[in-house]
Formats: sequence, C-alpha cells, structure tokens
Amino acid sequence: MGILEGKRILVTGVLTDASIGFHVARVAQEQGAEVALTAYPRPTLTQRTAKRLPSGPDDPPPVIELDVMNTEQLDGLAGNLRDHGFDHLDGVMHAIAFAPQNALGGNFLETPWEDVATAVHASAYSLKSLTMACLPLMKDGGSVVGLDFDATKSWPVYDWMGVAKAGLESCARYLAKYLGPQGIRVNLVAAGPLATMAAKSIPGFEGMTELWPKAAPLGWDIKDSEPTARACAALLSDWFPATTGEIVHVDGGLHSVGAPA
Repeated sequence: MGILEGKRILVTGVLTDASIGFHVARVAQEQGAEVALTAYPRPTLTQRTAKRLPSGPDDPPPVIELDVMNTEQLDGLAGNLRDHGFDHLDGVMHAIAFAPQNALGGNFLETPWEDVATAVHASAYSLKSLTMACLPLMKDGGSVVGLDFDATKSWPVYDWMGVAKAGLESCARYLAKYLGPQGIRVNLVAAGPLATMAAKSIPGFEGMTELWPKAAPLGWDIKDSEPTARACAALLSDWFPATTGEIVHVDGGLHSVGAPA
C-alpha cells in the first residue's frame, strides 16, 4: 500500500513530461492517489501529457483549465472538480511560476512594476488564491505543497522571480498560520535547478545548472526530478502530520554550504 492510498490530489503545472508537476502526479499515482490536473495555457498539451501517467492512455486523470490569475476560473474550480467526481481533496500541489522575460536575465534594475506585479501574482499570490479555491473541498483538512527555489540568496539572472519566491515563502507561512486550525498543512519544497521548460526560458540559467552538480555535497542531476517529486508526495501524505510552514530543501545539500570547494 502506498503512502497516498485513497487520497485525492490536485496537481497544477503539468505541461510536458519534463514538468516537475508531471513527476509529482506520477509518484502520487504510484503511491495510490487519485489525481486531477489543471492546465494553462494549453489544455490540449496537458491532456496529451496526462496519458503518459501510470494510469495510462485509457484512463488519464481529468484535466481542468485554470489560469490562477483568473478569478472566474478560480471561483469555478471546486465545482469543476466535483463534476469530475472529486467531492473532496486531500492535497493540492502548487507547481506554478511565471515571470515576463523582462523580469529575468539581469534586467532587475530596469523591470517595470507591471512585469513585477505579474511575477508576484502568478508565482506567489497564486498559492493563496489556489488554496482558497480548493478550501471548500478540504473540510477534513489536508496538505498544500508548493515548489520553491531558495529565496534566502540572490541568484544570477533569477531577479524578480527570486523576489516572487521570497513572497511565496512568506505566503506559505501565513497560510500555515491561518489554516492550521482547519487541519490544513502548508509546506514548500525548495528544489535545485531542473531541466524544465520553465527553467530553459530563463536567460543564463545554465550557469546555475553548471554550478550545482559541482557544489552540492550529494551532487545534483538536473535531469532527475524523482527526488523532488518524492519529497512532494511525502508532504502530501499523512507522514508529516505535525509539519507546517516548513521549507524542505531537495537540492543535493547546496543550501547548507558556503562556497564550492
């Protein structure tokens, strides 16, 4: 029996089979969960990708179109999930981040507020808005897990996305505070750089992918999302019943060292 046996989990951010969200959904299914996916901006692509999950092409999970910056779609999320047989949720995986190109790649000092606002809304505030949209289906409590990238440091080229991730970390702590009395845990997984479509869209991001395997005490494989997906699945399960407001680092240990040897 898997650690998510009988659980119903909503996973966002699945675009291709390179998406971290895809691997979270895969591990969740392998551990016994029933999974639903959200899709944006291309639902048809997510629907094709869903057929590659362990449930197979004949029984893919439902895919619901959701732009986390669209209030109308957020308001309709719980109803759409019910229409697909999800009368409750045990867990929510927030694997969403977006910043306009002008907010990345060394443009920090020139980025206008409009682009900063988009990055913060899509990447930080969306944790709160997604959680609140799912709250009607979490009457018995549950777990919310978000994907992070260590915001305690400034990283080359990450710029306003780094600021948005700092906001995400703070948002998770406040959600943990206010939703704890309802039995809802909120935690983040701070992963090292992985070869996703989102990462490839950040100008100069390859500099970090070159550094990480050399500097991380355990090493780091940018093509291996399994450790990150397993950590997310563990936090979505009942195996961390008294852990909330936490950031779990899955980065080969790089966060714990000063400078590479």
